[in-house]
Amino acid sequence: MPKIIFISGACGSGKSTFADVYARYLVRRDHKTVYVIHGDDFHGGFVETEEKDNFFVDGQASDQVLWEDILRFNWDCILFTAQRALQDNLDVVIDYVIEDELPRVRELAEKNRASLYYIVLTADADELEKRIRNRGDTDLISRALFLNKKLEAMPENQGHIYNNTGKKTEDVIREIEPEQYLVL
Repeated sequence: MPKIIFISGACGSGKSTFADVYARYLVRRDHKTVYVIHGDDFHGGFVETEEKDNFFVDGQASDQVLWEDILRFNWDCILFTAQRALQDNLDVVIDYVIEDELPRVRELAEKNRASLYYIVLTADADELEKRIRNRGDTDLISRALFLNKKLEAMPENQGHIYNNTGKKTEDVIREIEPEQYLVL
């Protein structure tokens, strides 16, 4: 039975780092190929004008894509790519923020008779801010803090939250009991 391991969390929570290390751990443990999907890779495909706050650029209407459309496009790409990997009987590790999209991920798992594991990484506010500053993305700090609180408060995330403040990725892998995060 293929597996989907979905890692959600705010910016700076360690999703991408954990996804990469956890996928390598799964390969060693299960002797099975794992396909990793970083949702931000799809978002990074959008190259837009620098004048994001201005609808008009050089007197002409901007063709700026709305955030909602970018998000929908990203999710369509993530789910399409995961579907393709599952068809080849690969396990899939996905890292991206889930706000309202868990039903779509659940549907993907059900359609492919895959087990779904859902892990929401969080960290204390000071830790998130430090991580984001260290990588030079200071404009994401307020968004990360907002998202972290939102994700921790969402009822569907209860029982799926793991606070990794002050922990190394290897410690997180050792401490996480996969069955605790099983959705399907």
